[in-house]
Amino acid sequence: MSAILKVEGLGKRFGGLAALSDVHFEAEEGQITGLIGPNGAGKTTCFNLITGTLAASAGRVMFRGENIAGLPPHRVVERGLARTFQSATTFPTASVRENIVRGALLRHQVGTLASIIGGGSARDAVRAAEETVVDVMDALELTAYADREAGTLAYGHQKRLGVAIGLATRPALLLLDEPAAGLNPEEVDRFGSMLTTLQQRFHLSVLIVEHHMRLIMRICDHIVVLHHGEKIAEGSPGMVQKDPRVIEAYLGAEHHVE
Repeated sequence: MSAILKVEGLGKRFGGLAALSDVHFEAEEGQITGLIGPNGAGKTTCFNLITGTLAASAGRVMFRGENIAGLPPHRVVERGLARTFQSATTFPTASVRENIVRGALLRHQVGTLASIIGGGSARDAVRAAEETVVDVMDALELTAYADREAGTLAYGHQKRLGVAIGLATRPALLLLDEPAAGLNPEEVDRFGSMLTTLQQRFHLSVLIVEHHMRLIMRICDHIVVLHHGEKIAEGSPGMVQKDPRVIEAYLGAEHHVE
């Protein structure tokens, strides 16, 4: 097993505040890696640094052997790394299909001139994007809603659509930022099953931030724990679950997951 992502000494300061400090961890190819911690632990900041939304104050983000720290988000996506957000980020008046097409075209780019004159490269890109959209809608059980406006979907389906948009870029590594937030228990269980299926079907590596501990313990191969911007533990779900530092800092004895 080899690491698809290596975070090395990653740090971020906002003025005098250290939001993230000297964080190291790896995400293995073909695995689901969880990034957990209490509110304010630095999880979303870490995601923002990895994906280029924020510039790091220190450290490196090695993706497939290349340091991508400092690259703008669209360049990060082009290299095969995509990210979803805590809220269901969609174009509400566009259809489900149109939303996913926008994601697909981030990888199957069409040049301005080619799109104007309708050249072969433009047709090929559009065809590839359309094939991706069909595949992704099927995988996330959104085909029946293809022509519905995104804003009219139930919240759970909007969350799925957010994942679909990221997946449509055909990433090697998909970063999921609280994908189960706001879902009911049945939807959470369904999402967990769906994610493991997606991982196998699309040969994905996944890095997930999530507060649903039962979901994290069920689906993750490896877990990294942040607290006050620092890594305090990492290991298998069983190891992390029993770590006294994790129980004290995040889970709490009464929330210990069996």
